[in-house]
Amino acid sequence: MSRPPHHRDADGDRPWDVIVVGAGFAGSLVAHRLGAHGHRVLVLEAGHAVPGATATGAAYRGAGGGTPTSPYPRSADAPSPDVDDLSGLPGGGFTATGYLVQHGPLPYASGYLRANGGTGLLWTGLTPRMHPEDFRTADLGHGRNWPIGYHDLEPYYRQAEQELGVAADAAQQRRDVGLPIPDDYAFPMLAVPGSHLDRTLARALDGRTVRDPAADEDAHLTVSTTPHARNAPPTPAAQGARAAAPGSPALPAHPVGPLCQGAAACVPVCPTGAKYTPLRTQARWAPGVRLRTDAVVSRVLVDATGRATGVEYHAAGTTRRARADLVVLAAHAIENARLLLLSGLADRSDQVGRNLMDHPALLTWGLLPQPTGPYRGPGSTSGLEAFRFGAVRTRRAPFRIEIGNWGWSWAGRPPQAETADLLRAGPRGKELRERLGDRLGRQFSLQFELEQPADPANRVTLDHTRRDRLGLPRPALHYDLSGYVRHGMASARTVSDQLFALLGAEDHTRYDAGPGWPGHLEHEGRAYGYRGAGHAGGTHVMGDAPGTSVVDQWQRCWDHPNLYAVGCGSMPSLGTSNPSLTMAALALRSADRIHRDLTALRRPVPLTATAPSSSPDPSPDPSPRPSSTPTPPREPS
Repeated sequence: MSRPPHHRDADGDRPWDVIVVGAGFAGSLVAHRLGAHGHRVLVLEAGHAVPGATATGAAYRGAGGGTPTSPYPRSADAPSPDVDDLSGLPGGGFTATGYLVQHGPLPYASGYLRANGGTGLLWTGLTPRMHPEDFRTADLGHGRNWPIGYHDLEPYYRQAEQELGVAADAAQQRRDVGLPIPDDYAFPMLAVPGSHLDRTLARALDGRTVRDPAADEDAHLTVSTTPHARNAPPTPAAQGARAAAPGSPALPAHPVGPLCQGAAACVPVCPTGAKYTPLRTQARWAPGVRLRTDAVVSRVLVDATGRATGVEYHAAGTTRRARADLVVLAAHAIENARLLLLSGLADRSDQVGRNLMDHPALLTWGLLPQPTGPYRGPGSTSGLEAFRFGAVRTRRAPFRIEIGNWGWSWAGRPPQAETADLLRAGPRGKELRERLGDRLGRQFSLQFELEQPADPANRVTLDHTRRDRLGLPRPALHYDLSGYVRHGMASARTVSDQLFALLGAEDHTRYDAGPGWPGHLEHEGRAYGYRGAGHAGGTHVMGDAPGTSVVDQWQRCWDHPNLYAVGCGSMPSLGTSNPSLTMAALALRSADRIHRDLTALRRPVPLTATAPSSSPDPSPDPSPRPSSTPTPPREPS
C-alpha cells in the first residue's frame, strides 16, 4: 500500500519486533528486558538527549538553581510542564500557563520531564513498596481494586529492586510497614543511614503516641528509614541470592557507580550519579535496541482488525512512520492518555484519560529547639509509617509522613529567601551570619503524602483550540480533591500539631492564598495548601473487564491485543508509596508477557487440522491473544 509522499518509514519496509514510545522508567526497562531476549526494539523519545550527571549538575549550580526541570534541555516540539506554570491568586484560586491546560477547580500541581530518561532523571529516588491493602481500596469504600494483588507483584518487586539497586532493611520493612517480604530476601544494598534530623526526631518520637481524630485508637510512632534507589554498601546476603526469575536476563552487580555522598541535590540531579536513573538501564541495552530522541509520536496506527501496526511520529521537520509487530506506550500517564485519545483507541470503556491521580502533599514546617543539620543527604531518608493502613482508611485518606532534610525549601522558603528577609531587617556582618545560621540550622519540615483514590471526574482530555508547535491538541486537565482526601488533610494537620508539640518545635506553617500556594483550599474552616508530588497515575486504568478499564492485568489494551500502555497510568490506586518502584515492577511483569506474545507469534503453525491438546502459552490468561501470520525471528540490526 502506497503512503502519502510526506510520510517516510523509519526503516524502509522492515518492521521492528517492538516499538516503545518513551524512554523513561517503564520504557527503558521494557526495552532492556526485550532486547536481552533478542527482540529488535525501537525506542522513540519525544525529548532531547541529556548530558551526563556531572555536566547537568554543573549547569544547575552555574544558573544558581531553578525548578526541577530547569537544568535539562527543553524541546519546543515536546514541552515539559513545570511547577512554575501555576500561580495562586490573592483571593484563592489559581492561574495556569505553560503546556497543560487546566480547568480546575483545583490545580493538578505536578510537572514532568520530556527528555531521554523522563522524570526518572529528577525523581527523589525513594522506592517504598505498596502495602497489600493498597491493592484493594474499593473494598475499603474508595476508589478501585486491582485485578492482581501484592503477591502477584512481589517477585517483580524483587526484580525491580535488583534492577534499580535499592538500599533498604528488609527486617525493618516487615516490622514497621507490615510488608510480607520473604524471610530469606535481602535488598541489594544496605539502608541509606538516617540523617541527623532523623535521629533527632527518633529520640523524641519513638515509642510515643498521637491521636488521629478519624481513628478509634492512638497511633504508635516509629521513625523508619525509607528504601532508596541510590548506592550504598552492598548487602552481603544479597550477593548470593539474586532475585531474577528463571530465564530472566542477568542482573547488575551493585553498587553501580559511586556511593551516595549526601550532596543534597538529588532533585533535580545527583551530581555523583549515585541515584538510579533510566540512563543506567539504557547503558546495558542489547545491540538490538535502538533509541531515537526528538521523535514525537502523534498517532498509533492500527489495521482493520484493531491490531497495532506501528506509529506515526514527527522528527527533523518531517512526519514519519515506523512499523512493528507490537507497540508499547510508556510516555507518562498524561502523555499515554493523550496519545490514545489522539489515536482514537482503547476507549470502549470511556476510561481513557479518566481517574487522574497524584499524591497531594501537605507540608508543615518549623524550628526545632536544637540544630537539625539541614541540607545534608537526600531530600528524605526516613519517615513515619503508622498512618498508611488500617480501618481508619474507610473514613479518611491515608498518608505517609516523609521527614524533610532540606529545611523549608519545598514550602517556598529556601535559604536565599531567608537571607533576603534578614538583609531587609538590617543585620550585617557577624550578627547576620549568627542569626542566619541559627534560623537555617534549626529548620525542618514534614511532608504528608496523601492517597487520592481513582475518580473518573479527574481526567485528561484534548483541547482542540490550543495546540502545540506541531499542531497537536494540548492535554486539558480537570482536577479536584474529594472530601475523603480533604478529611485526610485535616487528620494530617492535627497529627502534625501533636508531633510539633512532642518535639517542642515552633510551628511556622502558613497557607496564605496567593502566588506561592496555587493549591490553596479551605476545609471545615481551616486553610490548607498542597504541592504536587509528581506521581501521576490512573489515566489508562487496569482492570478485570474491558467494559470498565483500559488495560488488562498485563497492561495490554483490551481492544488492541498487541498494544500495551505501561506505567503509573495503569495503576488503579497509588496507596501512599512513591510509585516508581511499583511502576518498574509492573513494567518487568509486562515485558515477560510481551516476550511470550512475541514467542507465540513466531511459533510455527502445525501442519494439521487437529487443535493442540494444550495451550502453547506457558502462562495463559483469559484476555485476547495476538494473531498474525507467523514470521521467522529477525536478527538484531
